[in-house]
Amino acid sequence: MDRAPGMPRPTRRWVGAVLGALALCFAGMGQASAVDVNNAKNAGFESGLSNWTCSAGSGTTVSSPVHGGSAALKATPAGQDNARCTQTVAVKPSSTYTLSTWVQGGYAYLGATGTGTTDVSTWTPDSTSWKQLTTTFTTGASTTSVTVYTHGWYGQPAYYADDVSVHGPDGGGGGDPAPTIPAAPAGLTVTGTSSSSVSLGWNTVSGATGYNVYRNGTKVTAVSGTSATVTGLAASTSYSFQVTATNSAGESAKSAAVTGTTTPGGGGGGTLPKHAVTGYWQNFNNGATVQKISDVSAQYDIIAVAFADATTTPGAVTFNLDSAGLGGYTVDQFKADIRAKQAAGKKVIVSVGGERGTVSVNDSASATNFANSVHSLMQTYGFDGVDIDLENGLNATYMTQALRALAAKAGPSLVLTMAPQTIDMQSTSNAYFQTALNVKDILTVVNMQYYNSGSMLGCDGKVYSQGSVDFLTALACIQLEGGLSPSQVGLGLPASTRGAGSGYVSPSVVNNALDCLTKGTGCGTFKPSKTYPDLRGAMTWSTNWDATAGNAWSNAVGPHVHGLP
Repeated sequence: MDRAPGMPRPTRRWVGAVLGALALCFAGMGQASAVDVNNAKNAGFESGLSNWTCSAGSGTTVSSPVHGGSAALKATPAGQDNARCTQTVAVKPSSTYTLSTWVQGGYAYLGATGTGTTDVSTWTPDSTSWKQLTTTFTTGASTTSVTVYTHGWYGQPAYYADDVSVHGPDGGGGGDPAPTIPAAPAGLTVTGTSSSSVSLGWNTVSGATGYNVYRNGTKVTAVSGTSATVTGLAASTSYSFQVTATNSAGESAKSAAVTGTTTPGGGGGGTLPKHAVTGYWQNFNNGATVQKISDVSAQYDIIAVAFADATTTPGAVTFNLDSAGLGGYTVDQFKADIRAKQAAGKKVIVSVGGERGTVSVNDSASATNFANSVHSLMQTYGFDGVDIDLENGLNATYMTQALRALAAKAGPSLVLTMAPQTIDMQSTSNAYFQTALNVKDILTVVNMQYYNSGSMLGCDGKVYSQGSVDFLTALACIQLEGGLSPSQVGLGLPASTRGAGSGYVSPSVVNNALDCLTKGTGCGTFKPSKTYPDLRGAMTWSTNWDATAGNAWSNAVGPHVHGLP
């Protein structure tokens, strides 16, 4: 959300174009036979950049982060260079190979050229944790070598790559030694619990490319990182968990067992209505109407106080009421107004982040600090919960840990909302989307910001421009089909043209999108394959900009949301 009126962020229209073009490049995954080998040399970058060539001096090796072994590639794009790192690999003619690597960081691409048939590539948006890219190719009748490559995207953050594999028949060029079965993981601990889930963490195992999680002796999930959340559990019940490490050589022995016990009760959201309207209340004066909490329209069911402030303690936040900027609004009045809204059936939560938010939760200590400090604010001011509006990135592993620790303190009445940007919810592999799915059992609603974004991909693979009913419905579809419950999906829009740099639509367009998703009426060219009558509702930035425009947004959208089926 913007603190300054009408302040545009750099648009990402190029993202939509790139996504649309690159969607044509995806190839299916294949499986190699038992006698196949990894034909890549120095696949784990343990020997520096030996056998690799990186454009414009963009590549180096680092000791952290690594996926396996003690080193990984770090390649940093520039404005005119995409940090392309290549290796020529010996292959056999007329043979099929599986090409894969693990990546982290900025936009990352993997591909092969000179195959003699169809060259292939695949890619992923930025990722805060290791993710595997995989594709396959078949060599031509006279092909004896191919060029494999990784690269990033112009001017974007550095990407990391590790454990490259060109798996298939031995091309005779030699490769890295075959992997050995990894050791059993150590350090397995329970990092969080809810009424229906247990979160686990463990130490990295050298040479492992993945991990299997067992509950009471039965495998329940496989992950690439060193944490997992096991869901679908019964409340107030104890479970035994173990973890194994895996790679292409096989699976390790099981770790020592730990016991995790789920909490009583369940569910966030309290007594919220089935369909709810969220509004952000500005704790600052940026030209919009200055409001007290008591001034906020009764159409709003959730009022998100924007924003909590970062402290010098990593991960910790505080809240400072801008009494001077709000015309002498006192802390005691603020607290009393919160209690009055709650007595009227409303929820008041504190929002963390915003356009300029600098809160960083990237390790266990900062996750603990975040949970403790937010819980302290809830006790001090009476907030019902927290909104995550971190527009400068987040770490899915540790934000999940933080939110679960907060839920354990606050109990089942916690209201947990999120306001990611459109780019953050384009894929379930994105850290924001991962976080939402990780805490789905305690999540109230995700109100994605359908503005300040430019064009984006819809769930049908087509590119849609912001400011249309199709943009709202086709992008909401990604969340609805990507694992979130319809009751956890809301449409976030500016309350007026001054509320955002771009993406404003009239309230009638918002209402058409709500009808399209819930009832199948009012759609544009995009029509969802089914309806979602449990859709949570809508959100706006902000109640102040809404008041500046005579509450035109809430007066139109509020009754419509509350009248949904």
